[in-house]
Amino acid sequence: MLLFRSDPFGGTHELLPCGLLGGDLVKLFRKRKSKYYWYDFTVRDERYRGSTKETIETRAQKAASLKLAAAIKGSDRLDRKAPPLRQYANDFLRWVETGRLESDTRRYYRNGWRLLEKTKIAGMRMDLITKDEIEKLQFPGSASNGNNALRTLRRMFTKAKENKLVLELPDFALFKEHGRSLRLNDLRSAAH
Repeated sequence: MLLFRSDPFGGTHELLPCGLLGGDLVKLFRKRKSKYYWYDFTVRDERYRGSTKETIETRAQKAASLKLAAAIKGSDRLDRKAPPLRQYANDFLRWVETGRLESDTRRYYRNGWRLLEKTKIAGMRMDLITKDEIEKLQFPGSASNGNNALRTLRRMFTKAKENKLVLELPDFALFKEHGRSLRLNDLRSAAH
């Protein structure tokens, strides 16, 4: 929901959710070698600075105001950086062992992490892991084995989002699995 206030000259200005005018709290500026506007503000004695990724001033002001609102609310990842996947795996595996999960599910997630920890993304910060990075992954064995790792990764991202360590989940596809087309019993029957 966006709020606006009128000024004495007949214009309107967007208000932040806290009721304050964004321009009064957020400093917008341009760096010499950047085409983007940058923001600078302080919340709870902590300074936040970064790019709005916007080249138009009004859009940059809105982006900066949203960053400020998220920092005030405490839900923005500006409060803390996302951990590397390997570091977060410790918390995830602790949850796997102590959560209300079936023993087969526990084994499934442990095996999924065993496959993931050997990949390049294990050392990457979670907020930097993209769909493209995930789609480059290769796993030994069948597609089912690779899907075990990818489903574990998806669950790790879901838990990290619940804990407000990442803002969004990368959207990636699983490997195409091919079921069995012939059973051993069928081979014996054909031989007789």
